[in-house]
Amino acid sequence: MRLIRLRILAILAVLIIVGVGVWQLLPSDEVNEDPIAVGTSDEVTSLDPAGAYDAGSWAIYSNLYQSLMTFKSGAIVPEPDAAESCGFVGQKLQTYQCKLRDDVTFSNGRKLTAADVKYSFDRMLKIKTDVGPSVLFPSLDTIVAEGRTVTFNLSARDATFPQKLATGAGSIVDPTRYPKDKLRTDNEVDGSGPYTLKSYEPGVRAQLVPNPTYRGALKETGVPVDIRYFAGSEPLRAAWKAGDIDVTHRQLPPEDLAGLDVASTEQRVTEADSAEIRNLVFNVRKDSALSDRKVRQAIGWIIDRGPLVTDVYKSTVEPLYSLIPQGYIGHSTPFFDSYPEPDLKRARALMEEAGAQIPLPITFAHRDEDANQKESTELVRQLEESGLFEVAEKAVKWEDFQKGYAAGDYDAYTVGWLPDFPDPDTFSQPLVGRDSSLHNGYVSEKMDSLIAATQQYSDRSRTSADFKKLQELVGEDVPLIPLWQKKDYVVSKADVSGSQYLSDGTGIWRLWELSWI
Repeated sequence: MRLIRLRILAILAVLIIVGVGVWQLLPSDEVNEDPIAVGTSDEVTSLDPAGAYDAGSWAIYSNLYQSLMTFKSGAIVPEPDAAESCGFVGQKLQTYQCKLRDDVTFSNGRKLTAADVKYSFDRMLKIKTDVGPSVLFPSLDTIVAEGRTVTFNLSARDATFPQKLATGAGSIVDPTRYPKDKLRTDNEVDGSGPYTLKSYEPGVRAQLVPNPTYRGALKETGVPVDIRYFAGSEPLRAAWKAGDIDVTHRQLPPEDLAGLDVASTEQRVTEADSAEIRNLVFNVRKDSALSDRKVRQAIGWIIDRGPLVTDVYKSTVEPLYSLIPQGYIGHSTPFFDSYPEPDLKRARALMEEAGAQIPLPITFAHRDEDANQKESTELVRQLEESGLFEVAEKAVKWEDFQKGYAAGDYDAYTVGWLPDFPDPDTFSQPLVGRDSSLHNGYVSEKMDSLIAATQQYSDRSRTSADFKKLQELVGEDVPLIPLWQKKDYVVSKADVSGSQYLSDGTGIWRLWELSWI
């Protein structure tokens, strides 16, 4: 009996110990409700989607507003979001029609209607700010709202129109909160996206909370997110090192990115191919020092991408020799074919043929940010050491910089570009088409014809030859010089999941994918 009792006591003791161990392994009922802090050095130009066409603004639009269509991560074909269904009417690719969902409301409780969609587009096209997205819709003629159906009538064929609807330019706003002829400026948002804006301090912070009334393509709306904005990559790095932010994107300094360990267990690192590019843009207006094509071609013979890639960006970028980056239909290398390596003799000969002053005084501007400063220092060095140019460099705050190049205040300036949608058209019409977003005064009937030709076909593989001709023309006219193509990096703490889905190299920020482990 004693032996049996001892055995029973021993078994009970083991069960208690095992029970404690199992209890410790079971997940806690406690849920981390703290917001996830996401840090970036991008800037928001405006919370009003009619007033901005830049990465920082569109990143937040994709969370606060809803478009008729949206892209899932990695997808090349958009799917309905605020819409129930969408499609072209007939074969002409000039009439596009969407039927709205019947259960979508703005965050203020007001029901979203087809009339609101029409209002949002009409308003954006009417306001037509210099830094706004109206340049995406040169062929949009009229919009008709009837019941739950909205119809877009185009003046020309555009197979990419559905993709454009899925961008920040297609954000739907509440007419009772957004004036029809001017931008909203109270730093508040009334949208129907997966998040609502709890608070906003320009240039500092945006607090987002899940929208419980969201209805659309997403199944879940995520956890609260606290976006922190930093005035450059160095302050962003300091915040990351101090543990003040949980996720970083766009962008830590190049030396930090180059040293990231994708196998680290202390943090999660996502390194992905991206179509982010950087261009040296030229003001080609008649009153600009760079109005003569031969002078711009001379710069093509001067620019050496090697030091930019290795010294400035620590090989986190690759040299780019075309308007359309690698990975897109029609990619070619016209700038390598025409200007294979720096040749100062050819550059000087072109300057002399143009009858240009040597050295030629020019103004060169860039955004006032630390990473841009290093790049700009290298570009200025190359231009001045050629003996052909005398450069007055200007570092300008982002909003003033946008207004400055739109007004033609600079002869040359550098601008980064992220694709709006996964099609090469996102690099042609907005960058070298008539009334482009770069506002450099470049107009070419031949270019416009080529762009129109690329928009003719639903089968996008048929556009390759026209896109290559288009890029050859860019190499001849030189309204800009492509500099580099960059990889996309997202870094998060180990206890954050979903960071690998935050960005797919386009302008969409999928904050709803983030969560605590």
